[in-house]
Amino acid sequence: MDQADLIDLLRPGVDTKGGHWADLGAGEGAFTRALAELLGPGAHITAVDRDRHALSALSQSMGKRFPQTFLEVQVADFTKPLGLKNLDGVVMANSLHFVRRLILVEYGADRGNPWVPHPMTFATWSRTAEEAGLVGTVLLHTVPSRYFGSMYSAVSRRPAT
Repeated sequence: MDQADLIDLLRPGVDTKGGHWADLGAGEGAFTRALAELLGPGAHITAVDRDRHALSALSQSMGKRFPQTFLEVQVADFTKPLGLKNLDGVVMANSLHFVRRLILVEYGADRGNPWVPHPMTFATWSRTAEEAGLVGTVLLHTVPSRYFGSMYSAVSRRPAT
C-alpha cells in the first residue's frame, strides 16, 4: 500500500485541518504520516505504541517530512490509561484486535440530531459488533435520557485465541 492509499483510507474521516489526534498502535507510523498530511501544518499528533524503536524511527521520519507537525510519542500499551485529553480524533489502524473488552455507552436510538448525529440502539450495536468480529455482546445497564429516551452501556469482547 502506498502513501496515497493510506491517505485515501483516512480522508473521509478527517474533515478539518489542525487539531490534536492520536494514533493508537502507531508502529513506524504509516498512518501517522498520512494523518499529518491531511491535518497540515500546526497539527498535534500523539503516536502511541509499545515498540520504542518503531516510534524512534517515526520521530525521525516525521521530523524530516512534516517539520511543522507537533509529534508526541508515547511508548505505552494503548489498552492501558494514557492520559490523553481534548482529542479531535483517534486513528486505530489494525489495532482494535488488541483490545480485549470494549464498553460502549450510547443513546438508545437509530436516528440522530445535529448534536448527536449517529446514535445506535443496542440491537444495532450488537449486529455491528458481531460483524466486526467481537463476541459476547451484553447489555450492561440502561438509564433514562431526556434527549433520546434512554442511554445504555454494553460490553463486547474479542474472541479468545
